[in-house]
Amino acid sequence: MKYLKPLALSILAVCASGTANAQGRFDAVEIRTQEIAPGIAVLFGAGGNIAVSHGENATVLIDDQFAPLSAKIEAAVAELGASPVKYVVNTHWHGDHTGGNEHFGKTGATIFAHTNVRVRLSTPQQRGEHTIGPSPDEALPVVTYDQGLKFHLNDDTIRLMFPGGGHTDGDSVVFWEEDNIVHMGDLYFNIPGYPFIDVASGGNVYNAMRSLDLVIAMIDSDTQVIPGHGAMSNKAELVAYRAMMGEAVGRVDTLRADGVSLEDALAAKPLADIDRGEGGFIDEDAFVTAIWSSAG
Repeated sequence: MKYLKPLALSILAVCASGTANAQGRFDAVEIRTQEIAPGIAVLFGAGGNIAVSHGENATVLIDDQFAPLSAKIEAAVAELGASPVKYVVNTHWHGDHTGGNEHFGKTGATIFAHTNVRVRLSTPQQRGEHTIGPSPDEALPVVTYDQGLKFHLNDDTIRLMFPGGGHTDGDSVVFWEEDNIVHMGDLYFNIPGYPFIDVASGGNVYNAMRSLDLVIAMIDSDTQVIPGHGAMSNKAELVAYRAMMGEAVGRVDTLRADGVSLEDALAAKPLADIDRGEGGFIDEDAFVTAIWSSAG
């Protein structure tokens, strides 16, 4: 935990705090909307990127950010001309993607997620010095799955798929099959900094790479890629992200095979020339530690 950047620490703190205490942190947040296909939009605010599918059948949210933003998210959905949210999909359990669950559950939305998301939301989770949860019943996924399922809505097939986890043990990706769009959740961070592998939540960098490989094999150069955080992306950028991850893992694996300790591996700064820019959720040491821990 000591290598997490302030951004990640603040998110964990908000996840562990009460709604009243957290509200003030989000008063200035604006929800920005980008329509990427007829009836499909992405909402950017604070926390994970939200996808919205809307049409004559129902409105579906993919993730719902933080609880204090729920009213702003509802307003952004209404501005799209969409009906109130009927279904919510959680790509994983973290509070910057599931914080709105309680609100939308109380307004009648049905929440869908991988089985492990419900497990983690329904039991206390230790995040450094903070204990999170359990979440109230209204915030829990009502429909869970192990492999995936499909919605047939709004003239599209919306496919939820568990590719094997990696960021956590419950990561889903979401495909719009007819519109050639995929939401990656936090398997893909299109922001500065290194990939956040949440080992404490069952994350594993080797699983993450396999999940990315699976998705990359399923998309093409025209696919619109929604990352968990950051601007809209595409296959080429996702491939480059996967290559960067593989290069980093290879370097750490080499050090481990040479019999060095984790302390010596950190001191060697094996990722020093992999420029990930300033900011992000975690620093180089946290990513090296996550790779080391993923190997068992």
